[in-house]
Amino acid sequence: MSSKNTSRPVGVVGAGSFGTAIANLLTENSQRVILYVRDQTKSKQIAETRVSAGQKLSDRISITNSLQEIGEECHVIFPVVPSANFREMMQNLSPHLRPYHILIHGTKGFDLRLPDKPFSGRNPMTRAHVRTMSEVIKEESSVVRVGCMAGPNLAREIADHKPAATVIASQFNEVVEVGQRLLKNDRFLIYGGNDLIGAELSGILKNIIAVGAGMIHGLGLGENARALLISRGLVEMIHVGRALGGNIQAFLGLAGVGDLIATCGSSLSRNFTVGQKLAEGMKMEAIIAGMEEVAEGVKTIDIIHELARSYKVRCVINEMLYKVIHDDLTVADAQHLLMKLPFRQEVDFLE
Repeated sequence: MSSKNTSRPVGVVGAGSFGTAIANLLTENSQRVILYVRDQTKSKQIAETRVSAGQKLSDRISITNSLQEIGEECHVIFPVVPSANFREMMQNLSPHLRPYHILIHGTKGFDLRLPDKPFSGRNPMTRAHVRTMSEVIKEESSVVRVGCMAGPNLAREIADHKPAATVIASQFNEVVEVGQRLLKNDRFLIYGGNDLIGAELSGILKNIIAVGAGMIHGLGLGENARALLISRGLVEMIHVGRALGGNIQAFLGLAGVGDLIATCGSSLSRNFTVGQKLAEGMKMEAIIAGMEEVAEGVKTIDIIHELARSYKVRCVINEMLYKVIHDDLTVADAQHLLMKLPFRQEVDFLE
């Protein structure tokens, strides 16, 4: 691949706020970007108005409703779709992919493989039941060179040309280098990493803590309380992440603590917004119904609730959030209980 302004287009699958922001970002280093929009009516509307997810599109972006066009025209593709739709998207895209393709996804959620019987003590959820998006890509296609984007990447701020950075994580240095060439500019820094699973888990698990941070904000508990939640939440993320196959380093870098800080302090974060609305008294069903895009943390809380029991990992914050979401506990009561629980030593993951 040539460096800047390559003649071959770059593909983006998913025209939500983040996918659109990435598509616009890519046009600064590429002559042409193809943005895939699943819904045909929406695809035509975006092509006519040149606006997607509230963002004006660069003239270098063309719109398609064809995954075949994405696969045949683009050697580098950025899939950015909700985790619940990711496997189906890959199954539809897969016939048009070859081993030479490079896929760098931007989805921070789990793919859940449901068993024939409900999860229980006799049939516990394990790592075999959940997949990161890189694992879904490998399972559903012939693509080998896979990576992810992870970091404090609030879509609205990227769209507004505010400074930011991300980690391109992959087992292949070539994927990292390609991501850097395509995305880096004077306001968007790109770091590289080889712990793909760790970076993915960091991005997934921080969504849980962001929901809790939104609750604290909604209750008006102040910055001390939010800092307490973030710091204890990071410890919880690391324990869960290690149980699921990640390394500590990813959680302590931009993909982990960097993303955690950004999403735990901004109403631009969908997961933060969910927590805030819960604290304000709204029911989860109404919150989800009123959101234009998916808050991945809601599903992740349920999944970690099951995995933590299976692996005997202590996840106090996740458990509190689970009980609030499923109406066993009020937000105020969860806060009071959390303050009364005995914790072990502050930092116990470096032993």
